[in-house]
Amino acid sequence: MQPHYDVAIIGYGPTGATLANLLGRFGLSVVVFDREAEIYKLPRAVHFDDEVMRIFQSAGITDQLQEKIRINPGMRFVDSTGKLLLDWPRPAEESPQGWNTSYRFHQPDLEAILRESVDRLTNIDVFTSHSVLSVSSHSDHVTLQVEDTIGEQLVSTTATYVVGCDGARSTVRAIIDEPMEDFGFREKWLVVDVILTRPRPDLGDYSIQHCDAERSATYVRGPGDRRRWEIALKSWDLSLDLSDAGTIWQLLSAWISPEDAELERNAVYEFRSRVARQWSSGRLYLAGDAAHQMPPFMGQGMCAGIRDAANLAWKLAVCVEKGADPSLLQSYQSERRPHASQYVQMSIRLGGLINASKPQEALTAAFPQADGSSRLESIAPPLGPGIGPDNQQDGCRLSRQLLLSNGQKMDDNVGLAPALIVRSNDLNSLRLSFDGVIIDAQSEPSAADYLTELEVSAVLVRPDRYIFGTASDASALVDLIASWNATVSVRHN
Repeated sequence: MQPHYDVAIIGYGPTGATLANLLGRFGLSVVVFDREAEIYKLPRAVHFDDEVMRIFQSAGITDQLQEKIRINPGMRFVDSTGKLLLDWPRPAEESPQGWNTSYRFHQPDLEAILRESVDRLTNIDVFTSHSVLSVSSHSDHVTLQVEDTIGEQLVSTTATYVVGCDGARSTVRAIIDEPMEDFGFREKWLVVDVILTRPRPDLGDYSIQHCDAERSATYVRGPGDRRRWEIALKSWDLSLDLSDAGTIWQLLSAWISPEDAELERNAVYEFRSRVARQWSSGRLYLAGDAAHQMPPFMGQGMCAGIRDAANLAWKLAVCVEKGADPSLLQSYQSERRPHASQYVQMSIRLGGLINASKPQEALTAAFPQADGSSRLESIAPPLGPGIGPDNQQDGCRLSRQLLLSNGQKMDDNVGLAPALIVRSNDLNSLRLSFDGVIIDAQSEPSAADYLTELEVSAVLVRPDRYIFGTASDASALVDLIASWNATVSVRHN
């Protein structure tokens, strides 16, 4: 008899591994199929932000991660002479999410930590070197035909839901058969990763965007001795042998030489700006690069995929475990697609400014300051319209992560449950009506301050840390909890 799982995940990169971790921690049975035999050992994504670190906190991997990452102090935009055009500093202190706003990392390190966390969960089966051949949807399940590429055997399994985290050439997206919306950015860039063999402190710790219409480039300071350059290619560059080390070193000669470092990887990428029009069909869902691709200028490509995983995981969990109305899953696309699209559009905007013929004028016009300078700040857009009284029209925002009086961060106290931050004299009654963690603002000063800041008496926070809704008085609180209970635990007829 073929095995059945609650969720099948296709693809085991950072998005797929994060989704598997979260679903497993929610108690669902999960199977993961990945065509590759092992982790890709060379660098790819290099940045994540405070919201993503908060998701990794929920996944229980921050202690291991902090040994492998470095805090990024920010990014600077300079012209061809090195003159500073625009500053994008990242605060040294923790953000309202409880973490620093920008981190640099080595993707194989992150993937190893994520996979180790999945291996510790007994309700997850992982099959590498397995390629999905077909996916057949039925009224109450999905059947997958999978090939073991080593043993050349066919495997059949079923799942209640399938999530394609299988990259830009997604098999699941091809099955859904919906075109992607193209936002128009399409450029070829050379990405070169090196490992320093001698100190080069003059390269600096900031990321640098070299704004030059003749040769735009990006410098990234990675963990340890890792450094990266991303170099815009012109049409005439494509006749060069970009696999030749001598050619690569010539392109890097303005910054570094073979005496300073060894080449780890060089590859030509076509940066695209595309978002899937449909993120689901029946019981099939898309996440990560299968759903969206964006230029790297904001470092948000992988971040968007990790956000997808956090948004989808708890919704799948309550549908499978609590029998919530499956229409809840429709909010995955309505919330995540506009959010990811905003990052795609901002990345395109930055790319255009970097390549502008007069970057000083372009950046000053785009990000003007009162003193005549230019300064860029991180964006934090709300989700698109979705569930909850505070998320019907304008979309909801992330909740602050409180620091509790015992020194514990809120999410460590809450786990994967919803949280109710409330100022009330009737906590016993609330505990009977709310299946989650209650944080009493009358005993937690940070909670009281947060409610005062929002000018409300209660905030209900979803498992993905976005605000479901707020209440200004006792009557509104009753309605808020009733709305949450109806959303997550009652199957509508």
